[in-house]
Amino acid sequence: MWPTGAGHAPGPAAGHTQEPAPFVAPAPGPQDPHVPYDPSVTQTWEGQTWDTQYQPTIRPTGATGPSAPAGHSGPTGPTGPTGPTSPNGPAQPAQPEASARESVPPAAETAYLPPYSAYSSAGPQGATGSHPLPPEAPVAPAHVSGTAHGDGPAATGAAATSGLDTSGYSAPTTLGNSRVTDAQRARAEGRSPIIPPGIQPAGLTAVLGLLLALGAAIGSYALLVPLVLLQAVTAAGWFRLNGMWPARQGIALAFAGGIVADVALLAAGRENAPAAVLGTLGVWVLLTVVLQLRSHADADERMYGLMATTASAALTVLAAGHLAAVPDAVTAGTVAVAAAVLVRALPLPGPASVAVALLAGAGAGAVAGTLAGPGGTHGALLGLAAGGCALIGLRAASYDYPSQFVHMTAGVALPLTAAAPAVYLIGRMLA
Repeated sequence: MWPTGAGHAPGPAAGHTQEPAPFVAPAPGPQDPHVPYDPSVTQTWEGQTWDTQYQPTIRPTGATGPSAPAGHSGPTGPTGPTGPTSPNGPAQPAQPEASARESVPPAAETAYLPPYSAYSSAGPQGATGSHPLPPEAPVAPAHVSGTAHGDGPAATGAAATSGLDTSGYSAPTTLGNSRVTDAQRARAEGRSPIIPPGIQPAGLTAVLGLLLALGAAIGSYALLVPLVLLQAVTAAGWFRLNGMWPARQGIALAFAGGIVADVALLAAGRENAPAAVLGTLGVWVLLTVVLQLRSHADADERMYGLMATTASAALTVLAAGHLAAVPDAVTAGTVAVAAAVLVRALPLPGPASVAVALLAGAGAGAVAGTLAGPGGTHGALLGLAAGGCALIGLRAASYDYPSQFVHMTAGVALPLTAAAPAVYLIGRMLA
């Protein structure tokens, strides 16, 4: 209900639009006797709160920061002795609390803090006892003194030598992540990112090769035990070589393909080995494609996972070629792989190391062929082919600055896995 007629307050000056004043009922409840009643206030805060209007300006020693920016009025700018000015009418009568607010500057006037060009730990503290933040350093120095971050005139010896302050944190940086990968560092320094696995993985490869040779001499089921171990290490090593870790589902899928190939070979026999191996490989590639199509990842990630899983499954299934090959050929070939890998791990020049490794593989194959039955010449030819395939697998395991885990998985298994097709094919030809 708006008041009309007589008794209405005189209207505003000419040129202004007249707006009716709303009817405001008196606020119920007790009021603070020290604060007069203000009809424009509809809500009051009764609890204790913090004073957010006064913010002291902190300046370092010997420096006078710039004052408030031009255009800002003083403490009595917006609130003068006659009170605030309405945009739709003349100045209203001054409120009783205006004189009390004149002594406290508004928050908009004191919220501006000038930037600092330097900071000293010996500077005066503000009224609240707070310190301004230290300036950011673009690069953390190698040795930082105890006063670099305002922690006091002295710092502990450990903090000074480690480049950290007493709080345990180094200097901040705004340049982002400056770390580079090992492969990038190797290329920048002119070193080759191809790092051979070394003597320890070569020793493990030789042990696994001798176990395969011994199992082949005993029987198919004795050969199956080290073969399953070889397939498991091959599946895990290939995924880690491609930078995909953890990849438990892909490793399990590839390993399951190798187990199915082993079972198919034992059931079908060596006469039907190609059909068993290729059939298992085709089914597993189709299964891998179906699983990748059901994935919710983006297209690039699905393609990358499809290629890695397919290659890992193919290598694991091809490792079953040791079970399909002639036992004498398996014995000669795995002994040749063991000899070639051990010689390749010796500290010899590159081309000479490769040549000596191939000769060692051929010699070990000739000796194993003479003892096992194929003959020295056939064993030497088989050892040369198996040794060459083993060096190719060893080269693949050395690519792109591999980690120690890659060396201990792919570096151990890939030489024997890569030699499996040569052992099977040349063994069938020489049989």
